[in-house]
Amino acid sequence: MRTDPDPAPILTERLVLRRSRPEDAETISAYRSDPRVRRYQGWERTDPEAVRAEIEAMASRAAGDPGWVQFTVEDRASGRLVGDVGICGVAEEPGVVKVGYTIAPAFQGRGLGTEALRALVDYAFGTLGADRVRMYADADNLASIRVAEKAGLRFVERFREPDGAGGTWEGVRYERHRPDLGRPPSGLKEPRGRADGPAWNAARGTNDDRA
Repeated sequence: MRTDPDPAPILTERLVLRRSRPEDAETISAYRSDPRVRRYQGWERTDPEAVRAEIEAMASRAAGDPGWVQFTVEDRASGRLVGDVGICGVAEEPGVVKVGYTIAPAFQGRGLGTEALRALVDYAFGTLGADRVRMYADADNLASIRVAEKAGLRFVERFREPDGAGGTWEGVRYERHRPDLGRPPSGLKEPRGRADGPAWNAARGTNDDRA
């Protein structure tokens, strides 16, 4: 799989996906702090300073390398920031990338989450040469799951694991394979786990049930 040290903006019919910048932190913080978004995402901190620090920490990372790279999602017509998406190479599984996505509540209900995720998946296969795109979500986050399905990802498994706070987290794994590779043999066992690090919790996903 290739890496992309300086990703060019990704254009769709209505959106621009471009690498997040520190000045995006205030807006991103505002919607990440919204209870409707935080419900499924489990960020340790959503204040502007923490969001800015995460963006700065990702600045030198190439897309496709292990660790998250975040893209801010903007409306092409107005230039307004409407959400963010991220991509993360999996060190233990060459050719596999994880993705995450969030659309701010004010912009939900317009299919923007699906449009952004489809563009990110195309980027993973076309630019990075990934073999497989993977998404984890909270099993109750039906809106995020619908977005994944509309972007061509398919259900792999439902599982439970400790949530780190004495309870249990129930999640689902969805994947899409590069079209020329087909699907792996039935029953293939693969490692799982929530996203690494405080940035990009695995339960990420839009709460837009019409995305």
